[in-house]
Amino acid sequence: MGDKNHLLYVVTIHAIFALLHFIVSDAVETLARAVGRQERWQLLRNNTGVVAMHMALTHENTVIIFDQTEAGPSQYRLHERYNGRRCSTRSRADLKDGACYAHSVEYYIHGNNLRPLRFVSDPWCSSGSFLSNGTLLQVGGHGRGSQRIRYFRPCRDHLCNWQQSKRSLSDNRWYASNLLLPQHDRVIVVGGRNAYSYEFIPKLHTKDRSFNLPFLHDTHDEDGGGNNLYPFLHLSSDGNLFIFANRDSILFNYQRNRVVKTFPRIPGGGSRSYPSSGSSVILPLDHQDRFQKVEVMVCGGAASGAYEAAARGRFLPALSSCGRMVITGNNHIWKMENMPGPRTMHDMLILPTGHILIINGARRGCAGWQNAATPSLRPYLYNPKKSRGQRFTVLKATRIARMYHSSALLLPDGRVLVAGGNPYNTYTFSNVAYPTELRLQAFVPDYMDRQFNDLRPGNVTIEYEGHSSGVAYGTAFTIHFWLGRRPSKDVEYSVYAPPFTTHSISMNQRLLKLRCRHRTRDGGGSMSAVLEAPPSPNVAPPGYYLLTVVNNGIPSLSQWIRFIPA
Repeated sequence: MGDKNHLLYVVTIHAIFALLHFIVSDAVETLARAVGRQERWQLLRNNTGVVAMHMALTHENTVIIFDQTEAGPSQYRLHERYNGRRCSTRSRADLKDGACYAHSVEYYIHGNNLRPLRFVSDPWCSSGSFLSNGTLLQVGGHGRGSQRIRYFRPCRDHLCNWQQSKRSLSDNRWYASNLLLPQHDRVIVVGGRNAYSYEFIPKLHTKDRSFNLPFLHDTHDEDGGGNNLYPFLHLSSDGNLFIFANRDSILFNYQRNRVVKTFPRIPGGGSRSYPSSGSSVILPLDHQDRFQKVEVMVCGGAASGAYEAAARGRFLPALSSCGRMVITGNNHIWKMENMPGPRTMHDMLILPTGHILIINGARRGCAGWQNAATPSLRPYLYNPKKSRGQRFTVLKATRIARMYHSSALLLPDGRVLVAGGNPYNTYTFSNVAYPTELRLQAFVPDYMDRQFNDLRPGNVTIEYEGHSSGVAYGTAFTIHFWLGRRPSKDVEYSVYAPPFTTHSISMNQRLLKLRCRHRTRDGGGSMSAVLEAPPSPNVAPPGYYLLTVVNNGIPSLSQWIRFIPA
């Protein structure tokens, strides 16, 4: 009897402390909330048909959305299978056949409509990068899909679809990350479950293989479900690769298979990588230092033991801490600060203003099937330039939980597309705490409010001289825009590489603030500015970017620009 009373006492004390933790966290969020902000939420569609486990914005202003073929019937039924055989609504077998359902769709931003796409192999928990011509290279997955290489080349005639390469990866890549490299339109693929290696795509020779990466062995946490899957990858301006897994990070020369630097461990307990699932960004790169200062930021994650506790039905508070570290130069120190509340499974997106939006996720637990509770309904906005303690603002809450397998990405008009959520291995809509979520939302930042229209640059156009297909590195190019009132002294010109987003990772995301050589007022509200393209592919790998004019913190609608070798 004494043992039972003691156990009840311990459980009660734990429950009280957990309750107090979230009461205090809610109080902090309330105090941090800005007064009078005009951000808002829009419901775009009630049903995307498939879960937005993965999302990517194309230069044709569409969004590719897909989940896993092994999830069974989706909510987007097809008229015929991939092999052309019809799917009958009268056949019970066809109603249960996963081949009669789409698991990928293309979303048209301007029309707010969808069309189904087809997969041959399962892309569950895979990775992707855009090549320099705008083609989405997508690799890995589960089962027969774990070594597959797929391509999607955006088109305007609505006829393009997924194509699967006849070539394969060297290793299984489930929960791997990838990144576009500066040279030769190649992508590096790093890690994955039971894959302590990296490899390159496309392979230049039939004998090309994967390369062992001891860092992935060293950061593997067997009891925590890995805690080094989906490693954070960032390209430094010196051409080396920053790799962060679990709590550790290195600067890696992938051309020589050599670790250049081993950085200090990020302070505090817990882990940041999947399934602990924090998130990471490179803070905006700036022409004022010739893009040489590269600073990474890592936020959130799960507490030590969260994965094992979740398996027993206990959901530990997530991590509240963020760390910033400059990875260039010789002084590498993590500078820590706290978010307004704990967070895991969230997305971190760079807005055109250079601020960081932290959105989606949960306050307790970690990633995985039914491994989390207490959704994070309020986004956080982070201003890197403010003083520590004043950088975070808590924004308006959504009413839709975005838990495991949700995603978010920035749209050309400045909104943030938010979708997905499914902590189950099939589509599950009833008798569960967090049902499969197919509603599609847009988060509309306050900079889009009509009260700022007189400050907003409009009609942005780009002149291409010499190269009709793009702008060469280091060259000058001219843009035109309209501004109804005299521009402020604080006019910036940014370019943004749209990411492939999944599992709290925004692969290849980066924002650069470009140099303006001179600006003229052409008459009325018409303006011209001569800008300077990034100096090299190390700073901005070749491909499509969103160019935005930002006047006193208010961005224009973005226009696509392509950077190409001279």
